[in-house]
Amino acid sequence: MTFTLTYEFKLKPTAHQKEIFQQWLETNRQVYNYALGERKDWYKSRACALNSCSIKGQYIIPADTPRPTFAIQCKALTQAKKQYPHIKR
Repeated sequence: MTFTLTYEFKLKPTAHQKEIFQQWLETNRQVYNYALGERKDWYKSRACALNSCSIKGQYIIPADTPRPTFAIQCKALTQAKKQYPHIKR
């Protein structure tokens, strides 16, 4: 017979800590949405034949632009952390 112990913790952050958590969440949201937007834009730019794309409704990204893979976006995030210190937190 095995017993499983579980623990439950409740955070009670101060007002200052709540502000820090909000900043972290906002930064993470912005980084995630930017990366997701890059991937979606790349896929949308490849969704239709070149001779039938609408300039108004389709994204035009150069054909030699590589697909934004996880590895490429990780490298870009490393560079962004150097350029924008608030991401590093």
